[in-house]
Amino acid sequence: LSCMGNIFRLCAGLSTVITISVFVFMLILGLPLFRDTSVLSLWAGPWAPQEKLYGIGPMIAGTIGIAGFATLLALPLSLGSAFVITTLGHPGLQTGLKAFIRFMTGIPTVIYGFSAIFLLVPLIREGLGGAGFCVLAAGSVLAVLVTPVMTLFFVDSLLGVNPVHIQAARALGASRIQRLLYVMIPQALPGLATGFVLATGRAIGDTLIALMLAGNAIIIPETLLDPARTLTGHIALIKAADYDSLEFRSIFACGIALYLFSAFSVIIVRIFEKKQRPAI
Repeated sequence: LSCMGNIFRLCAGLSTVITISVFVFMLILGLPLFRDTSVLSLWAGPWAPQEKLYGIGPMIAGTIGIAGFATLLALPLSLGSAFVITTLGHPGLQTGLKAFIRFMTGIPTVIYGFSAIFLLVPLIREGLGGAGFCVLAAGSVLAVLVTPVMTLFFVDSLLGVNPVHIQAARALGASRIQRLLYVMIPQALPGLATGFVLATGRAIGDTLIALMLAGNAIIIPETLLDPARTLTGHIALIKAADYDSLEFRSIFACGIALYLFSAFSVIIVRIFEKKQRPAI
């Protein structure tokens, strides 16, 4: 047991070192850009390389807009599906719905993207106007992409509730909805929050959907019908066209922004779990 404990500590320490090393790596490679550009203009300024302005503000806004819309759209779908699978549905419906959601997790992202190009984009273009490649298109497909992951995480959290408490509520005459609202959700809340944060991170880190459907315009989107470019999309497009310039160095600023998004999300989850943990 002592040997296994040492192995686990070594693995945890190695993971920490690798994570910090990646952050330091991005800082070092982005140093030329950080030297020539102020922090404010880099993180919030416009992108105009011809004027020596390398701000990633539009990409941050695009990322937040698309990922935020996707997770807010996916949240009620995921909660509803999880409630049906764990409590409210008929056993046959629960089995079938869970199998279908598991099947959705295995569908390649490119399939969602190509399907949306030929189905969703023309629908938006003809029904709402614009080019069709916009925040609405990318966010809607991204919501479909993250919903299965979020749903399965919610299901595991709800099924992890102490069955003794559920049986006690049933003995007191609580209906299925009452057991769900007053017993299962409060106890599963840390897991539900973790699932939501992880799904948000999945939405922020997706590249292909944003490249195919967001329009990749370097502007700050003001409506759902505006095109946008995400941080991951910017990294992919710049890396494909350039290798040694300040424009290329901007991808490391994008990487640091994504890194900070992920770190901030994990910190929120840890704080929430600590507050929800019962005192001993």
